[in-house]
Amino acid sequence: MSQEFLPDDNESDCPNDDSAASEQDVVCVTVTGSPQAVRETILTLYRLGFAEVGDWSQLQRAANPKQVMSVLIRRRKRKA
Repeated sequence: MSQEFLPDDNESDCPNDDSAASEQDVVCVTVTGSPQAVRETILTLYRLGFAEVGDWSQLQRAANPKQVMSVLIRRRKRKA
């Protein structure tokens, strides 16, 4: 699965950047919850081979003051 994703060589994390839009799809994954639940979910996804722990953003405040969120941005080759 991870082989179809591209390394993040593009300086822009903006999914609407047109420079590579014709060749890539951008997928944003967000995990929201208590700090412990978010960390545990990221570790579970790592163990399943979904993404490296370091690929996720630092924990950030979510809309609910008792929650945090972390974001993973993936770019993958668009299938013909």
